[in-house]
Amino acid sequence: MEIPSKYDSKETDLKWYGLQSKYFHAQSDPTKKSFTIVIPPPNVTGSLHMGHALNNTLQDILIRWRRMEGYNACWIPGTDHGGIATQNVVEKLLKQEGKTRFDLGREKFLERMWQWRQETGDNILRQLRTLGCSCDWERTRFTMDEQCSLAVKTAFSQLFAKGWIYRGEHIVDWCPRCGTALNESEVEHEQEKGNLWYIKYFLKDDQRSTTNDQRFLVVATTRPETMLGDTAVAVNPKDERYKDFIGKLLILPLVNREIPVVADDVVEMSFGTGAVKVTPAHDPNDWEISKRHNLASLQVIDKEGKITPQAEIDTSGRVIPQTAVKGYIGLDRYKAREKIIADLKEKGFLQKEEAYTLPITRCYRCNSATEPLVSEQWYLKTREMADAGMKVVAEGKTKFVPDNWAKPYLLWMKNLHDWCLSRQIWWGHRIPAWYCLKCNKDKVIFKDDSKNNYSLRSGIKPDYVGINPPEKCPVCGGTELVQDPDVLDTWFSSALWPFSTLGWPKKNPDLDHFYPTAVLVTGHEIIYLWVARMIMMGLTLMDQTPYSDIFIHGIVRDSHGKKMSKSLGNVIDPLDVSAQFGVDAVRFTLAYNGIKGRDLQLGNESFQAARYFCNKLWNASRFVLMNLQEGSFAGLDRISAANLELSDKWILSEFQTLIGSVNEALGNYDISQASRLLYEFTWSKYCDWYLELAKSRLYIQEEQETKKVAQAVLIYVLDGILKLLHPLMPFITEEIWQNMKQMTDSRWQMAEKSIMVQKWPEIDKKYIDEPAAARMSLVMDVVSAIRNIRGEMRINPAQKIKALIKVSGKQEQILSDNTNYLSTLARLDDLTLGESTAKPSGAATAVVAGMEIYIPLAGIIDISKEQQRLKKEIAKLEEELKKVEVKLNNKEFMHKAPLAEIDRVKGKAVEIKGNKQKLEDNLKSLS
Repeated sequence: MEIPSKYDSKETDLKWYGLQSKYFHAQSDPTKKSFTIVIPPPNVTGSLHMGHALNNTLQDILIRWRRMEGYNACWIPGTDHGGIATQNVVEKLLKQEGKTRFDLGREKFLERMWQWRQETGDNILRQLRTLGCSCDWERTRFTMDEQCSLAVKTAFSQLFAKGWIYRGEHIVDWCPRCGTALNESEVEHEQEKGNLWYIKYFLKDDQRSTTNDQRFLVVATTRPETMLGDTAVAVNPKDERYKDFIGKLLILPLVNREIPVVADDVVEMSFGTGAVKVTPAHDPNDWEISKRHNLASLQVIDKEGKITPQAEIDTSGRVIPQTAVKGYIGLDRYKAREKIIADLKEKGFLQKEEAYTLPITRCYRCNSATEPLVSEQWYLKTREMADAGMKVVAEGKTKFVPDNWAKPYLLWMKNLHDWCLSRQIWWGHRIPAWYCLKCNKDKVIFKDDSKNNYSLRSGIKPDYVGINPPEKCPVCGGTELVQDPDVLDTWFSSALWPFSTLGWPKKNPDLDHFYPTAVLVTGHEIIYLWVARMIMMGLTLMDQTPYSDIFIHGIVRDSHGKKMSKSLGNVIDPLDVSAQFGVDAVRFTLAYNGIKGRDLQLGNESFQAARYFCNKLWNASRFVLMNLQEGSFAGLDRISAANLELSDKWILSEFQTLIGSVNEALGNYDISQASRLLYEFTWSKYCDWYLELAKSRLYIQEEQETKKVAQAVLIYVLDGILKLLHPLMPFITEEIWQNMKQMTDSRWQMAEKSIMVQKWPEIDKKYIDEPAAARMSLVMDVVSAIRNIRGEMRINPAQKIKALIKVSGKQEQILSDNTNYLSTLARLDDLTLGESTAKPSGAATAVVAGMEIYIPLAGIIDISKEQQRLKKEIAKLEEELKKVEVKLNNKEFMHKAPLAEIDRVKGKAVEIKGNKQKLEDNLKSLS
């Protein structure tokens, strides 16, 4: 057989995906057990990054494994419309044309959005194909396609009918850049360097006093611009410092608004001065205080982040005379801050300012600082849904892997607030609520003559909520109705993904067969945004949790443990490394390094190591196949057990153990462990040991039984290795297996045309032989010890040497029975075994399982030169160790360096010490 001498990943990667794709589609079949995965739908704006590559590789490994096991495996792909993120992309394109979405109007802008989506929206799915993802592409969904849109409208209508969806006024995080409300899970919380300003708030009766004993409270704030909306100052009722102030009135500096001092247990006495300003319209905690104390709420910063005229009115709505705020109205919030601080200083109200690290929230899409605002929005009551979602996890019906992620999930669900559903953008699922113009006279505000651009007054209630637009008002019969201008949070449609992709709300065989899904594979960053909400929606609308297991993987970092970012220049493009090292090498790298519960650290050396493994597998497979005589190969089932040698029994037994271990690892979602088991077995046990032992039998010219046995065992194990490796490395395994299919023994051949639909290997108990494995293990330990001596003493690999082994009893018998293995693998020309064996002078020594191994060195190496070399190497290692220890003793390094880098340096120190000890032992043996 002619097989290329070198593995060409570029040719192989392109060659087999088309054939395999014929088997990706799954039909509902009640006679089969289903195994379903829904892809975490990437945004249509996305392009493949290493996080996607990891996530989808892990999913593909699981789906290919279960497909080969005989499950009706279905992996549903698709994309998310992305809401704010996608609208931002198109708005930036419009900006380059000197336009805004408002210039186009809603209808024309949405046409532009759909055009962009058609042209570029599925690019990331095309990229996933290059990774070998075996998705059921016939089932590809988009969160705004007709099927998913019906699901969204149905879910909204059902939840509204239950009384769980309502319009109400709450404080929200508002993004001035995106012009929309955000949910608490859509903001990034950061720590930022800023200032704490201490401002004097004078008692009303002491405001105009010129004496030094005039009384005031000092309030500390990080946002002085919001003081324009203060309607109280709060202190803790237990704070003795302010006991006499409670209930009295203060005059708000610059504004001249009268505000009370209230007592509230929420105030932290240790923060600032222990007296806090209360700005109900611009702080969620202050909003709660205002409800408890019946305080007014004044919105002094608008949705564009500018100061509003409400800054100059009092708590009863009247304009304050002699107020100094007119100069702030219309200013951006940060410009206003500068002017307010300057005025406070000038008028003597600013006591001091000091540096302070403060928490800040930013929009998770555009990174702008959000503004807390009181706003009327659509909300979903989540308490009952959250309780149900907590119950299924607490009872183990849905499991987190690793299980440590269950605790933060349960805590978040316990403290979950009503979900703000509405967004003030145009791209997304428009809220299926309509308002009658006749019933809501003056409550719908049209901004132009087109009647397509309008807003709703606070307090308006929908006249109709449903799947299809109403023909007339159900209240008055009027025919002029307008739809709510807001769209739903993009995560609302994503929360329906596990069943909307299967045709819900329509009853159908796919929904019955493939739901609930088996596992969700995702990163921890969207547990709250998506995972929790899917559980809540699945339990509410389907009465079933959407998946049994939630497999949480780590984040991909660079080789130094740093998060990948364009600014650091450490981003690894999965398509680039796939082109350089091959798709299978990239997939295996991600699987091998994706240790459960830990982040991955990757560099080019990681992919290079996987490429070497591909080459090792290719070369070993080529050697085996090239040494089969066409027409003479017999399957292992035709070989008598009596003809199996010790090495045959050992590799067959070890292979059965491998099958069980890989199954257990994959079943526990420990894909890294499965990869490591396969790597070690393939590289070491099969290639380095068994193949080397089998070579002498393959080289026999005549047709002897021992040759046939070696061929049969080699092919049986190689076939199994390829099948076990296939989910991780789909292309190289297909290429080798296709070559193996050309074997002429029809009983060995399979009718299926691809390895991906071959039967997954099963443990064959007749090949489990633990005594044989133990005997072979002893032989291998002896060979390894002799090889180590050869390497450490720098003995020429081609030179044959003498070995003496002090051994007795059963161990002596095992070695005596397998001297051919020892001589072949350890390159021996003379071997002495016995209990009375004495150590010759000038011999290197090793101890294995109580046996003493002696390798005489006289005449093989120059002992004097070797002693000098060892001393130089030891001195070199001592210098290296000093440098590493200096680093580890550096307090600044230990405090500031990433944990992964510290671990790497510590590991380096351990490695140097170990190498130094080995060299010292070698030097001692030569003395």
